[in-house]
Amino acid sequence: MPAVLERSELEASPLADLHAIADQLGLDSFRRLRKADLIDRILGEQSEDADDDGATSEEESSGGARKRSRRGGRSRRSRGSADAEADGDSDSQEAAEEPEASTDDRDADEESPRKRSRRGGRSRRSSAESNGKADDAGEGESRDGGEVAEGIVEVLGNGSAFLRIDPPEPSDGDVYISAAQVRRCELVSGDRVTGPVRTPRRSERYPSLVRIDTINGGSADAVSSGTRYEDLPVAYPGERFELKSSDQTLQAIEALTPFGRGSRVTIVGAARSGKSETLGALLHAIAAGKGPEVSLVLAGARPEEIGRWQEGEPAPVAALSFAASPDTQAQAVDHAIDAGKRVAARGGDAVVLIDSLDGLPPHVARRALAAARNLREGGSLTVIATASAPVGGESTVIALDVALTSTGRQPILDLAASGVIRPDLLVGESDAKALVKARAEALDNGS
Repeated sequence: MPAVLERSELEASPLADLHAIADQLGLDSFRRLRKADLIDRILGEQSEDADDDGATSEEESSGGARKRSRRGGRSRRSRGSADAEADGDSDSQEAAEEPEASTDDRDADEESPRKRSRRGGRSRRSSAESNGKADDAGEGESRDGGEVAEGIVEVLGNGSAFLRIDPPEPSDGDVYISAAQVRRCELVSGDRVTGPVRTPRRSERYPSLVRIDTINGGSADAVSSGTRYEDLPVAYPGERFELKSSDQTLQAIEALTPFGRGSRVTIVGAARSGKSETLGALLHAIAAGKGPEVSLVLAGARPEEIGRWQEGEPAPVAALSFAASPDTQAQAVDHAIDAGKRVAARGGDAVVLIDSLDGLPPHVARRALAAARNLREGGSLTVIATASAPVGGESTVIALDVALTSTGRQPILDLAASGVIRPDLLVGESDAKALVKARAEALDNGS
């Protein structure tokens, strides 16, 4: 039986932690309860467990035949109910690396376009551990002298991660890291992490990280308490992406509508103007260069397009068709943007490409685009997205001409409708003046 939980402690805990406690206590259908009702259920179950433990001790001392067996982290069935395993908490760790069957999970903490990671057996965090060091799984099992693991983090598309003991190749000795830990400690792929582990439970393949003690040699507390990404000082993009492509449209983009590390870029145009194809060409050109971590999110794509994208490199970190709900699409985009933020805050460069913004709620589209920035004292996050029209706030707009696309002419750039903020910082004063002249000529030719 865990330590006695106080109502004040429960009321101060986030809903995700209350779900973890309810899971450990074996409560039925707890995810359907409001926070206040859930707290009442937890406190009531705690009292019943205390009475049951006392009764069990009395029976054992008097030779009673009925004995209750508790297995740490395994949900027990309460009063013969068969609902405990229907709550969705019995997925295995292996599911973290398998494609997701459902695209409409309403739990934002566990949503991803792949299968949800194992959430069973999660134990509570005390209020003193709310800084994110404690794991959702196995508190008390490895906190006192358990084996300590050290390795390199590899974050998966669903938000969870593995600690690779012998990177970069996976091994049976790798350690599972919950999505909650990744989020709270702002882990990114490539981080070196240490922490105690617990052995796998039944149906688990990998050991799990109990908590995160150090990140890249520093205290996890210091990393978690750093300045918020949104509060870090920023500057205009000043380092242009060199695409080095033989594609005429990409050559025109690089010369006439340049963008750099930290740019907010939209590729806009009418239907069938070539937005997705241009985004794909940019993806391959940027990924071919060294430096930035590149990720692709498909939100509201056609099923045929999803199959084609998944066959390429790099494959999408999330791939949702237009049948997925707007909330599900928004969650997939938010996951990718959050990962990019963590890379930039650690001094790295990240590029997130989104196809497209059209199916997202307007505030989600603006939030995703606004996340891009060039940090003065860190790295950069570049966001490149397709849309039917500019969202607002872009530093580069790449407009495509459907008439040129439909007739097979190259490049398909609509220069008059395209634009760049502060191109002089990307290409220099003389080339910036050349851009203005080229745009003026395009307007004259179009009139």
